[in-house]
Amino acid sequence: MSGSPLVIVYHRQPLEEVTVDGKIHYRTNQSPNGIVPTLKSFFNTLGDDAGAWVAWKTFDPDKGVDFERVVTVEDPYGDYSVSRLPLTAEQVESFYHVTSKEALWPILHSFPDRYRYDNVDWETFREVNRAFAQAAAEEVADDGLVWIHDYNLWLVPLYLRRIKPEVKIAFFHHTPFPGPDVFNVLPWRREIAQSLLDCDLVGFHLPRYARNFAEVARTLLGATMGPSVPVDPVLATPGMALSEPDVPAHVSWEGRDVLLGVAPVGCNAPLVDTVLATDENEALQQQLLSELDGRRLIMTVGRTDYTKGMVESLCAFERLLERRPELRGTVKMLATSVRAAAQMTVYEQTQREIEGIVGRINGRYSTLDWTPVVLFGAAIPFDKLVAYYAIADVCLTAPLRDGLNLVAKEFVASKAGRPGVLILSEFAGCAVELPQALLTNPYSNRSLDNALDTALATPADEAAAAMAAMAKEVATYDLAHWADVVRGQFREIDRMRAGAPAVIAAE
Repeated sequence: MSGSPLVIVYHRQPLEEVTVDGKIHYRTNQSPNGIVPTLKSFFNTLGDDAGAWVAWKTFDPDKGVDFERVVTVEDPYGDYSVSRLPLTAEQVESFYHVTSKEALWPILHSFPDRYRYDNVDWETFREVNRAFAQAAAEEVADDGLVWIHDYNLWLVPLYLRRIKPEVKIAFFHHTPFPGPDVFNVLPWRREIAQSLLDCDLVGFHLPRYARNFAEVARTLLGATMGPSVPVDPVLATPGMALSEPDVPAHVSWEGRDVLLGVAPVGCNAPLVDTVLATDENEALQQQLLSELDGRRLIMTVGRTDYTKGMVESLCAFERLLERRPELRGTVKMLATSVRAAAQMTVYEQTQREIEGIVGRINGRYSTLDWTPVVLFGAAIPFDKLVAYYAIADVCLTAPLRDGLNLVAKEFVASKAGRPGVLILSEFAGCAVELPQALLTNPYSNRSLDNALDTALATPADEAAAAMAAMAKEVATYDLAHWADVVRGQFREIDRMRAGAPAVIAAE
C-alpha cells in the first residue's frame, strides 16, 4: 500500500532537533505530559505500516527552506515520518496569532466582545490550510485516515476531500464549540461548517459541544440530524451547566453522513502516580511543606488568557484577605500564569492585569516573613507541579470557559484520594465529569467568595471522600481510555461506510 494508513495533522512537531558535532539529529519529544505522546500511541496499531505526522516549521524566505521536509523519527511508539510544512513567520503570525487567536478563539469561547475582524487575512488562513491538506494528501494512503486537530486547521477537510475524495477524515476539537447564535458572528461560518461536514467524524470533548455543532450544521446549511442516542452517564449528570443527556449520532448533508464523536481527554494518571512515588519527589514534597511553614496553600494554574479566569481567581483571593483578616499570614497563593508568546499581543492586557493584581495584593498585605502571592510566569516543571498539587490544600480552577481543563484532573490525580479541595468553574468542560468538586460560577464574586470560604472550612474527612470519588473517575477515564474510545470511533467510520447505522455517541 502506497502511503500511510494514518496521518495525524497537528501544528506541533512530535520531535526535537538536537545538533551533535555539527549534525542535526531528530529524537522523540521528551515532554512527559500533554497530548502529543498519546497521539503518537496511535501508531502502535498500524503493525508493519508506518504512520505519518504533519506539522509546520518556520523558515526565512530570504534563505529558502533549509531543512529536510520529511524526516523519519525512531520512537518507542514505532518509527514514523514527520512532514514539516514550511511557513514564513509572516504566515504564522497571520493565520495563527491573528486569525486563530483574535477572531476564532473568542468566538469558540463565547466572548464575541473580544472578537477582532479588522486584522484578519482570511486568504492567508485558506492558503496555510490548503498547504496542510496538500502535505497530508502526499502522506496518506488512498484509503487511509487523516486525523486533524483543532480549529486553526478548520479548512483542511475542505481541501483534502477535493484532493483525495475517498480518504477518511476525522477532526477533533480541543476547544469548546458554541451554539449558532455565537458561531454565526464569524463571517466565514458557512465555509467552516461546510469544511467540517467534509469529514467522516467530528469529535468533541463534551456532548454539549457536539450538539452545538449539529445545531450549527442544521440551521446554517440545512443538514439533518440523525437519531439522538444517550451519552456515557459520566457525562450526563443532570443539573450541570454543560450537561447534555443525549446527542445526535450523526448529521447528514448533501449525501454524506458525518459521525459526531464525544470523548473528553483524560490526564496521564499513571504517570502522575509514578512521578509522585519517586524518592526524589517525596523529598521535594517535604521541602515544599517546610517552606510553607504550616501555612495553607491555594493553587491556581493556567495560561495567560482572558478565558482562564486567572484575574477572577486572584481578585477572589484578594477579597478573602480583605474580609477575613485572621487568615493573613496563614494562607498563601501560588499562581502560575504561563506567558503567551510575544507575538500574541491579544493577551498583553491580561498579563498586565494579572501582574498588577499580584503587585497590589503583595503591596497591601506582605510582611517580613509572608508574601501572600507567588506568581510564576513560566511553566513549572511537571515533577515539581505535581509535588505542589500533592501538598496543596485547595486548587482554584475557575475558567470563564474552557473546552476541558487538564489542570483540575492532574490536581485530583496528584491528591490520590488524600484531603484537598478542588474549586472548579461550572464552565470548565471537565466539570460534568467531576460533580464532586466544589463548583463555582466565576462570573459571580459572591459564588467565588463562598467557594473559597467553604473550601477552607471543609473537614478533612469530607475533602478526602470527595477527592477519592474524583480520583476514581480520573483514573478510569484517563488518556489511555480516551485513546481507546477514539479508536472505537475510527472503527465506526468503517462500519458506517459499510452501511451500518451510526451509534458512536453512545460509547
